[in-house]
Amino acid sequence: MIKLLVPLVAVTVLVTVRADAAQPSPSNAATSAKSDSTSTDLFGTTVVAKGKSFEITRSQLDDDVIRAKSQLSAAGRPVSADQTTLMEQQILDQLINVQLLKAKATDADRAAGKTAAEKRFADVKSKLGSDEALKRQLTLMGASQDEVLQKWTEALTAEAVLKRELKINITDADARKFYDDNPARFEQPEMVRASHILLTTRDPSTGSDLSEDKKAAKYKEMEGLLKRARAGEDFAKLAKEYSEDPGSKDKGGEYKFPRGQMVPEFEAAAFSLKTNQISDIVTTSFGYHIIQLSEKIPAHKVDYAKAASDIKDGLAAQAMQKEFPAYIKTLRKEAGVEILDEKLKLKENSETAGLPPGHPPVQPAQKPGSK
Repeated sequence: MIKLLVPLVAVTVLVTVRADAAQPSPSNAATSAKSDSTSTDLFGTTVVAKGKSFEITRSQLDDDVIRAKSQLSAAGRPVSADQTTLMEQQILDQLINVQLLKAKATDADRAAGKTAAEKRFADVKSKLGSDEALKRQLTLMGASQDEVLQKWTEALTAEAVLKRELKINITDADARKFYDDNPARFEQPEMVRASHILLTTRDPSTGSDLSEDKKAAKYKEMEGLLKRARAGEDFAKLAKEYSEDPGSKDKGGEYKFPRGQMVPEFEAAAFSLKTNQISDIVTTSFGYHIIQLSEKIPAHKVDYAKAASDIKDGLAAQAMQKEFPAYIKTLRKEAGVEILDEKLKLKENSETAGLPPGHPPVQPAQKPGSK
């Protein structure tokens, strides 16, 4: 899990896409701050890292760590005390990277970052399915829409700088060659489109199992929901009202997935159903489910036109991942970056996300629709 913490923070805002970037501190213009670990800004907040043109305070770091923890906890992946220190180190590392790259941004980079952030936000809003779902996820993050857009804009501006500085240019010919050379990677397996209602048997704040009495009450409640669904009530409406899966309830409980992506019990039930059929109660490690199958999608090959954009993003990400460590090391040296809290210093061999937060996952070779 710890290897995934920073990538999750970096690319998963609103549960699925998040970009962390430091806000300039009130004393950002002052480049002569004290270099000892007790250095503080104008408002008495401890400065944990600084360079020639920026400072990052403990409160800025804490804000992003708290938001990341909240999202992971809501996804059933609470962060332990042992994992928190590494998480803080990795997020601080990202905040520093963004500041260094922002300092090199041109007007064109900033415009590209703003456009990309607005598009990503619109995409996320569309995937969540409703304004209410968006508000709920923003509340989970402890951030407003404006704050999220500002952070994404900073992060994606940093990405634009990186592409320009490293001269990353993936052409249509590059993408087409990758597509033609890797036909198996674009074979779409058989998939199903199914909706579910979940009543969880885990405590959402800790991830631990509920007591047997509480599980029994949940099961009885699910029996009532199954009876109502089979009597003809709208399944999507029931999911929106009763499901405890935050990732799907606002979409009427719907998912589209191939084999191998869901837990075995859920997958087996979904693939065994006929169109519009509703399952019996299915028990998984997450809780109790009822599932309605909407569609079975035969295996097929994804058209190049649909894959091209993702291929380009993936190839660009790979190219940047390769060049980024040496480049950012040079920037840090030029900026005289100091981490003033020894506990926040990453070890040389620690795994970090590498690319700045807000960057898409490095996975051009991944089969569409797979994890």
